[in-house]
Amino acid sequence: MPLLIQNLGTFGLRMARALFVCLHNAGRSQMSEALFSRAAEGRHEARSAGTTPAERVHPEVVEVMAEVGFDLGGTPKGLTSEDVEWADVVVTMGCGDECPYIPGKRYVDWDLPDPKGRPIDEVRLVRDDIAARVEALVAELNNAKMVDSTRDRR
Repeated sequence: MPLLIQNLGTFGLRMARALFVCLHNAGRSQMSEALFSRAAEGRHEARSAGTTPAERVHPEVVEVMAEVGFDLGGTPKGLTSEDVEWADVVVTMGCGDECPYIPGKRYVDWDLPDPKGRPIDEVRLVRDDIAARVEALVAELNNAKMVDSTRDRR
């Protein structure tokens, strides 16, 4: 099913909106949003949220993301139905049945370990796994937008 995209990105291609959801918005989804935004380079938008948001981002996540130039010292956000409505693609990470389902949205589930309380080396592996998945998602969205924008010109 083609994505319904409303905004034009930096390069005149249709902009996709990705929502990254995990339980607490204190680890995986925060890393995903940051890494996606960097990889997308203004071509797509991202948000993150948690079904039961924590009080703060996990310190080990803040540390490994600082190593690659991100400040994740903000406050985790709770998931709203408006977030899901906003998104073209919803990437879930460990929230199971707590993630709301809206027909017509594309859902992708990433099976990733929760980085909370893990040793820094393990959190780096989670970060790097997310980075690779994000790169693949951005490439897929870029290709989909090029095809869709070509169709729009006919």
